Amino acid sequence: SAGFDAMDLKPPEGVQRLVRLKQTCDQAHVEIIPTGFGVGYGGGVMAHDKNLAAGQPVRGALFLAGEHEAHFAADPPVKLVNGGFEQQQGNLPVGFTAHGARATLDTSVSHSGKASVRFDDFSGPGGGVYIAQPLRVHPYRSYRLRAWVKTENAGPRMAIHLLAVAPDGRDLSYMEPPLPETSDWHEVKWGFNSWYADHVTFRAGVSDGKRGKVWIDDVGIEEVGLTNVLRRPGTPLKVRNEKTGEVYEEGRDFAAIADPQLDFFWDHEGPAIQLPAGSHIHTGDRLRVDYYHGTTIYRDQTALDMSEPAVYEVWQHQIPLIEKYLSPKKYFLSMDEVRVGGFCEACQRRHLSMAQILGECVKRQYDMIRVANPQAEVYVWSDMFDPNHNAREKYYLIDGSFDGTWKYLPKDLVIACWYYEKRDLSLGFFSKLGFQTLAGAYYDADNLDNPKGWLESLDRTPGAVGIMYTTWENKYELLPAFGDLVSKR
Repeated sequence: SAGFDAMDLKPPEGVQRLVRLKQTCDQAHVEIIPTGFGVGYGGGVMAHDKNLAAGQPVRGALFLAGEHEAHFAADPPVKLVNGGFEQQQGNLPVGFTAHGARATLDTSVSHSGKASVRFDDFSGPGGGVYIAQPLRVHPYRSYRLRAWVKTENAGPRMAIHLLAVAPDGRDLSYMEPPLPETSDWHEVKWGFNSWYADHVTFRAGVSDGKRGKVWIDDVGIEEVGLTNVLRRPGTPLKVRNEKTGEVYEEGRDFAAIADPQLDFFWDHEGPAIQLPAGSHIHTGDRLRVDYYHGTTIYRDQTALDMSEPAVYEVWQHQIPLIEKYLSPKKYFLSMDEVRVGGFCEACQRRHLSMAQILGECVKRQYDMIRVANPQAEVYVWSDMFDPNHNAREKYYLIDGSFDGTWKYLPKDLVIACWYYEKRDLSLGFFSKLGFQTLAGAYYDADNLDNPKGWLESLDRTPGAVGIMYTTWENKYELLPAFGDLVSKR
């Protein structure tokens, strides 16, 4: 993983380092397998153009026109009841319920006012605990969640959550910033798109709790406009007059719209709409704006749009450069955890299922590689093509279903399975379809029990071709023992 989605953006010294790496590996008889071409994490494609992110739709956001600018106005305003926790009922703030484990109203610690909510009982499932409150929202609008947080000896790996859950139980926001072990009050912000929901359940809490204390205070929610707005052919923007229905022209009635802070986080305001001289928009007009915005899943996942042609143009430029400097025998497609997609006009006008769109995306990547190197072996992560894993309906923020994605894969792809608990089901599924399989093992444990389990399953699987030492934390201490283990098979 060395930025192979952005080879054409590397400075000369970066290319020189890659050449030296290749020379060193050749001398040591070590094979380099480039990995990249991912959708779920954006990859180097985002370095070419952030607007290639997958978008979610906002319909009818209200802007009020002044003399030179139109500014966003919440419509209707939303507000949590007792977000400052000043009103108490028993051991909880009025308007909230507690779930997972125990939450306590603390009148000795607060960010403002006289009280906060403290989490220090993590006996619930997964060490999770949260407070919740239902509230009404408007469908297809963009909202920001806020909370002030303080910690004491928290951790390890505890995370704060600000969530909005639709009535059918579907999460509309995914937030997982790590909590500092000990910190003074600091504000956290996250966003969500209400999508089809006209009311949601707001949740604020922590996950993976093991020890320490976490306080929250001054929680809130607000509608926002044009934050993280996307501008590309597949995400059109429309400004219309609420009363007359007149649709205004960008560049004539209003200046070109873009978010100068486009980063897919929710800690900034969207731009105002600039009104040039001669605009058909007049002071006092109520404007309704349709647009698309990008977002982040958890800490760092910003998905690409699989239907925007420019995404494939970026990838097409990279493969000849990879061939030039590495001449690899194998490629590994990082097509895992595709968690946003299907909403924008680029996807909708294709009239394809999301399973077809994803399958076609991988097929196009595969074809690009094979044109440049007909003998190359191509590997891909399993999860998005495995019905025992992520190839299913109601997957994250996907407008459609990934059920059946495996039907569209080239048969000579090697599938890298990585869901340990369902390894026999996953390996067996792809083996019966005629695919060769690879086990993605280890995953930064403190021992080799995981690889041992994978080896037992691989022994039972026709077409299993190998096992991989998979570390995301650069944890290589057990690599020699791993090599001894697998070399005995």
